[in-house]
Amino acid sequence: MRDTLDMATIALVDDDRNILTSVSIALESEGYRVETYTDGASALEGFAARPPTLAVLDIKMPRMDGMELLRRLRQKSDLPVIFLTSKDDEIDELFGLKMGADDFIRKPFSQRLLVERVKAVLRRANAREAAAKSPTPQTRSLERGQLVMDQERHTCTWKGEPVTLTVTEFLILHSLAQRPGVVKSRDSLMDSAYDEQVYVDDRTIDSHIKRLRKKFKAVDDDFDMIETLYGVGYRFREI
Repeated sequence: MRDTLDMATIALVDDDRNILTSVSIALESEGYRVETYTDGASALEGFAARPPTLAVLDIKMPRMDGMELLRRLRQKSDLPVIFLTSKDDEIDELFGLKMGADDFIRKPFSQRLLVERVKAVLRRANAREAAAKSPTPQTRSLERGQLVMDQERHTCTWKGEPVTLTVTEFLILHSLAQRPGVVKSRDSLMDSAYDEQVYVDDRTIDSHIKRLRKKFKAVDDDFDMIETLYGVGYRFREI
């Protein structure tokens, strides 16, 4: 799998040249090819001539912002896309996910975190492509009461209503829901969300859990399936 990922071309689209430089160095050190653009319009032209394997897009850019670039891409492409967004752009995040973004990373971010998110999205895209080519694809869905999660399509529903999750949120929830009643520590959940060890503090998982609860409560105000065991971790309530 690493050889496949190393051959990938990552497009970086951001009007901040410092981010383009630092992220390019981080990705190239992992074996990826990197192409950079400073606005959405030039990126759209570049993608047509040299299609990348995955794109990392800033939301706020001159000439054409990231949302408009994604909208145009989705008219004819399922190119994996990760958005870079400012700390408080939750409305933009939800809108972008509904338009077809694969994940979000909030600024400021560590280079290691971005590299791990790129790897996770590429692995999921490769698995989806392999499943589509398989003559007898197997359905990989998880059902726990009112919760239904489809790994191949990266979809999640609660009581039949869609809940839009980032890659990390999806993996954390899937890990919890696989074994209802079993407590998962923060370290265990982080291992489920990332393929390699990422050093972050406990508040990172707490933040993901908070956002998961918020998204499910937007669909069902009585949602209480994710339980906190203080000092231990989290678990999905037994049905």
